[in-house]
Amino acid sequence: MLRQKIGQMLMVGFEGSSLSDNDAIVSDIVNHSLGGVILFDYHFKLKKFDHNIKNPKQLAHLCAQLQGYAKDLPLFIGVDYEGGKVNRLKETYGFPPTQTAAALGVGSLEQTKECAIQMACALQRAGINLNFGPVLDLNVNPDNPIIGQLGRSFSSDVEKVVQYAGVFSEIYQEHGILFAYKHFPGHGSATADTHAGFVDISSSWIPSELIPFTALLKKYDCPMVMVGHLVNRQLDPTAYPASLSSTMITGLLRKELGYDGVVVTDDMQMKAITDCYGLEEALILAINAGNDLLIFGNQLAEGVPVKVIIDMIESAVHTRKIPLSCIDSAYERIVKLKKKLIDT
Repeated sequence: MLRQKIGQMLMVGFEGSSLSDNDAIVSDIVNHSLGGVILFDYHFKLKKFDHNIKNPKQLAHLCAQLQGYAKDLPLFIGVDYEGGKVNRLKETYGFPPTQTAAALGVGSLEQTKECAIQMACALQRAGINLNFGPVLDLNVNPDNPIIGQLGRSFSSDVEKVVQYAGVFSEIYQEHGILFAYKHFPGHGSATADTHAGFVDISSSWIPSELIPFTALLKKYDCPMVMVGHLVNRQLDPTAYPASLSSTMITGLLRKELGYDGVVVTDDMQMKAITDCYGLEEALILAINAGNDLLIFGNQLAEGVPVKVIIDMIESAVHTRKIPLSCIDSAYERIVKLKKKLIDT
């Protein structure tokens, strides 16, 4: 049962736009109780748009295949579908047109609602049950290469971010789509990209970046929060990135802000993690910090077999480097959220 619980804590990327019984991802679902998958359109290794997503009909078939292999619990099938430049369901593939959060933030709430409905319906039709969005980052630094420059923030104004992200939250809830607020505790002031390496926001982060999280977490019974790979010594003097910091996750997010939903890491293969930590160390730190779900997109580095990850975590539990209670708590939160999917 321990290995099944650990399997539920993993969400991975995989090769292909359709499945057969002998595919590795099928074995991971059937034999290792994999918790979820994350879908991509662009294949970073091949440097072309030829991965999991080709068109609406193909995608719906793929998602149905994935869920068909799941046993007792449905899979989380997740995607980065923010709109604009971070958008895996592109108009060129036959999906509805989208806008960046920045563009929506200077328009009306009614326009944003219409856009959110279109996006929620596209996810529903595809069989995708989890969107990694909306982004709650404030546009503190417009030159931020991964937030401001890509138009991923609704605004530098706290109230606007709360309002516009709230519209998406409401619409996704109405359509039975899980969503993940990101990137806790705020990525908007950064001057670098965690995909490319270590990012320290200790001197640029401002406390108001927490306000969208505090305002929205309970209002919409937020199903998931994504934690960024961001070092913030204002919040954790030990200089662990937020995704590996028990001070930020268990202390700030869970105890101070009272959040008891699922906490998910950003991709564990981003260089902000892999350049600084070995795989086993990163797994131990992430789970002990309070994360429930670990993402391995298998895009930014060589794919790590699910069995290898489970073996490492299981060994760390047996050697008491990870308390069994951390695994049990994560599993309970995941099951609770998946039961909501079953009931919708």
